[in-house]
Amino acid sequence: MSMKRIILEMGFGTNLHGMDYTKAARRAVQNALHRSSVTVMSSLGLEHTEMRVQVTIGVQQPDLVDCGLVAADLPRGKALSVRAVKGGLDVDDLPTGDRHIMATAAIEAFLPDQQGAYRLTK
Repeated sequence: MSMKRIILEMGFGTNLHGMDYTKAARRAVQNALHRSSVTVMSSLGLEHTEMRVQVTIGVQQPDLVDCGLVAADLPRGKALSVRAVKGGLDVDDLPTGDRHIMATAAIEAFLPDQQGAYRLTK
């Protein structure tokens, strides 16, 4: 069955003192999730298990993100993929030696194509 993207939500997360890319990524995903409500599922009579989720994380050092931990944070649906790519921003704090990590997240949710399943009536 073909899937259609029904949601695209974006978020932003930081780790200001730990230099932890995974923590910043997880916060970015939580930021996106906390601004989203998937009421369409119950409206269409679909189960959350039918939803597929794709997450893209932008950070300066993508290899340092544990994508499995990020996937484990998803409360609904099944993760199609969670991947980290070059993006985000690092800000060096020279006096302290800290690096402030900023991550961005894009969460896409897909549902089975419902074309033809519903009809508008007067």
